[in-house]
Order: sequence, then C-alpha cells, then structure tokens
Amino acid sequence: MRRTERLFRIIQILRRKRRPVTGQALAEELEVSLRTLYRDMAELIAQRVPIRGEAGTGYVLERGYDLPPLMLTADELEAAVLGAKWVAARGDPALARGAEDLIAKLSSVIPAELEPVIVDAGLQPITRFGGHIEDSFDVSLVRTAIRTQSKLDIDYADEAGRTSSRTIWPFLVAYWETVRLICAWCELRQDFRHFRTDRVQAATLLDERFPERVAILRTRWNQSREAERNSSKAGD
Repeated sequence: MRRTERLFRIIQILRRKRRPVTGQALAEELEVSLRTLYRDMAELIAQRVPIRGEAGTGYVLERGYDLPPLMLTADELEAAVLGAKWVAARGDPALARGAEDLIAKLSSVIPAELEPVIVDAGLQPITRFGGHIEDSFDVSLVRTAIRTQSKLDIDYADEAGRTSSRTIWPFLVAYWETVRLICAWCELRQDFRHFRTDRVQAATLLDERFPERVAILRTRWNQSREAERNSSKAGD
C-alpha cells in the first residue's frame, strides 16, 4: 500500500470510530509496524490534520474535519454508486432524485482514473420486478420530521381499511424490497408502532417537537424488539 493511500485510510478509520483508537489497533488494521504508524501520524499532524493523540488512550480525529470527494478510493466510490443506484430504484421520489444527483456530482469531481468506476460500473442492484407498492403521500415529510425531531399527524388505514388519526414521533423509515415502514412512537397507543407508507391517507408536519431524542427512541425500540424475540423463544 502506498503511503498516501495509507494516510488516507488512517483518516477514514478515525472518522468512523466514535472513541479513541490506539496506535496498536491502527497498525494492526493497516498491517504495518507501530514505528511506521507513528511516522504516518506525525506526517498527518504536520499536514495540519486535526488529530489528537491521547497518552494511553489513542488517537481522535476532531469533529468537523472533512475531505473532498476527490479523495475517494475506488472501493468507496463503487460503494457509493451501488447504494445510490439502489436508492434511485427503490427510494421515494425525493430520495431517488437525490441519488441520481449524487451520482452526477461524483462524476463531475472524481479524477480521470476513477471515471470508469461510474461510467463502466460493474455493480448493479437487482430488485424484484413488479410488486412494488407506491407511497400514498410524500415520504420526505417523515424524513424531515426525523431530522427536526418534529411530531407528525397522520390518518392511517389498517389492513381492514379502518382509519384512525394519530400523532406519532417518527425515528426510522425502513426500506424493504416492496414496501416502506415508518417506525414511530404512537401517542394514541403509547407504544411503538409500524406504519406502511402506502396506507397513510394524510400527513401533517407539526411545529411541536417530540421530547425524546431520535437516538434514544431507536435504542428503546431495539430493546423492545429484542425483548419480544426473547419472549417468543422462551414460549417455544
């Protein structure tokens, strides 16, 4: 591995970690000696990359540091393009447009040697023909609610066609092959509920914010699902 590529990988490793990373862990992932790793860290710091080395703890990349898309590796670019193609085929209209714009932007900024990764891409997501259920409303409202931690009023029809009005705290949109689900806390049921996007008859974004952070709601939801799975296993 060339040194420039190794330096870039160090930054990427630190970017994806939430906690300090020891020099030993970095050296093992990069398959280099500790001495080489220390020289690389010194070079990055000399280039004013905001890395803090904490004695006995590890290295941390300070928040806010970013790299231009020109620095993408071929693997990272292929991952981005493959993901964008899947979203373009299966995302809601706003997300699909965003995915197509992303591919166009990447095409305009990558160096010449990486152009074939997009132009002659050998990766293609395969999605099932037919059976895809269309959304009955603009799902971008849900994504906005999640980003802004805003409550959402919906009119929802269940499988039997019965309609109810609910105020929900959305924290996740699950993209399945044929349907999309809104995962949310439901004020009516005082519990977590899942709502199919093709059964939402109306949706209004409220100015009122819900009190719990999205990350906390997701954690509680995961714990609830885990408890249900354990209970189901115990009953078998």
